[in-house]
Amino acid sequence: MEWENHTILVEFFLKGLSGYPRLELLLFALIFIMCVVILLGNGTLILISILDPHLHTPMYFFLGNLSFLDICYTTTSIPSTLVSLRSERKTISLFGCAVQMFLGLAMGTTECVLLGMTAFDCYVAVCNPLRYPIIMSKDAYVSMAAGSWIIGAVNSAVQTVFVVQLPFCRNNIINHFTYEILVVMKLACADISGNEFIMLMATTLFILTPLLLIIVSYTLIIVSIFKISSSEERSKAFSTSSAHLTVVIIFYGTILFMYLKPKSKKTLNSDYLEATDKIISIFYGVMTPMLNPLIYSLRNKDVKEAVKHLL
Repeated sequence: MEWENHTILVEFFLKGLSGYPRLELLLFALIFIMCVVILLGNGTLILISILDPHLHTPMYFFLGNLSFLDICYTTTSIPSTLVSLRSERKTISLFGCAVQMFLGLAMGTTECVLLGMTAFDCYVAVCNPLRYPIIMSKDAYVSMAAGSWIIGAVNSAVQTVFVVQLPFCRNNIINHFTYEILVVMKLACADISGNEFIMLMATTLFILTPLLLIIVSYTLIIVSIFKISSSEERSKAFSTSSAHLTVVIIFYGTILFMYLKPKSKKTLNSDYLEATDKIISIFYGVMTPMLNPLIYSLRNKDVKEAVKHLL
């Protein structure tokens, strides 16, 4: 094959915003502050879900898992982004790149599945309140959360192994801030159609299927809420699910914006448009974990009371 005459690459260069040093400094400061907010906000939610007996329910168990997931994502991906913004050396080994790809994909998949599980929990709470303790028993919701983490790890491990086995021998410049698996895969000097098929199947199973579950669950929830005669009960049912629905809209909305928006055509300002896309992708990765605890705190009376009690 053609690539046999080339040197096999063992490291990659992360381009980032190399042409905008002042912008890199500004982004470093903003992302660092947002990272601190993420750790404090999600750490507080985990703490109150453990210490407050009133929050020992399936809903807050899933919320605690989501907060822990956001902390894991922040501590594994944001530091490397901060280093790439301020360090002159922006190279990484193939092994380091593989670790970053695995962690990012594993946590992204786990969050999609967890959001689907949380939507199902909201559906049972609103539409089948009498059967809720039976359907959402401790064994059931613990198994659902554990299954989400296992699915994320297995999916990411399979895809990462297939990408690492590809030969990289021409271009080693990753034109991004993070080591996204699709970006790295496209640098391979071999046929990647098999990898793309695996990714398509995984996306359908672990991203679109939870989204379909969320859509069906909330359709049934909204129909059920409108059937409630008491305005007080209707308001209570709506507040039970509104915070989670807001998080789902932000999470999937940013994903759809990033990956389904029209690609910028090559123009005189193509470098500027490319830099803008990179900045948007950074804030997509940081903004969602930062907003999650704020949304749950502002939209949920139980969380507000638990935070006041903790303080």
